[in-house]
Amino acid sequence: MRNFFLLFLVFPLIELFVLIRVGASIGASATLLLVLAGGVLGVLCMRLAGLTTALKVRERMAQGEVPNKDMLNGLLLAVGGGLIFLPGFISDVIGLLCLLPFVRQWLIQRVAQYMEHSAARSREYYARSTTYTKHHGYSETRETHVIEGEYERKDQ
Repeated sequence: MRNFFLLFLVFPLIELFVLIRVGASIGASATLLLVLAGGVLGVLCMRLAGLTTALKVRERMAQGEVPNKDMLNGLLLAVGGGLIFLPGFISDVIGLLCLLPFVRQWLIQRVAQYMEHSAARSREYYARSTTYTKHHGYSETRETHVIEGEYERKDQ
C-alpha cells in the first residue's frame, strides 16, 4: 500500500518539481523541447521493442512458463521506452537505464531468478494441494447435481 502511495502521489510531485527547476535553469522552451524529444524517443523505443513482446511474456506467464531472456529483453526495452515517453526527467533517466545493455542483462538475471523461485513455489503449492485432495478423498473434478423436472407459472 505504501509503494502505491509513493508511486502515484510522491513520484509525480518529484517529477514536477524537477521539471520546474530544469525549466527555471534552461528556460521553458528548451525544457518543452526536451520533454517532446523524450516523448518521440520513447515512442520509437516502444515500437522497436514492440508490444507483441510484452504480450508474449504475459501469455507465457499465464501458461506457467518462465519467459526466455529474449522476451525479457524486449519487455525491458518496452518498459524503458514507456518511461522515456512519460513527461519528466527522472522517468527519462530510469528509462534510459533500461535501454543500456549491461543494465538490461543485470535486470534480466534478477527477474529470471525471481520467476524461477516463484514458479518453484507455485509447483510446490500445486503438488501439496493435489496430495491433500487425494489423501482426503476429494475428487479433482467437482460433480454437479442436476434435478430434472417441469414447472408451470400460475401467477398469470
